[in-house]
Amino acid sequence: MAQIDLETFRERVRGMDFERGTPEQVALWREDVADARANLIIEDMTPSDDDDALFAIMLDEGAPPSLMASIILGLYKPGMHPAAG
Repeated sequence: MAQIDLETFRERVRGMDFERGTPEQVALWREDVADARANLIIEDMTPSDDDDALFAIMLDEGAPPSLMASIILGLYKPGMHPAAG
């Protein structure tokens, strides 16, 4: 599997226009993502380090969980290297 260019991904998310969460909201979202990750591990679907990094970047940038899947899908074009520069 190809490595994800995390800095390019961060730059692209940072440049997107969406309503960012407040620090209080992001703190709650971090807890929710941690709970979801724990559930995935229980189901033997442990996220990769790249998966964890992508979600950490989105939380760092204040992306609401309801937009995370759309953000990822919008940045990953079929047939292209993910988050290529």
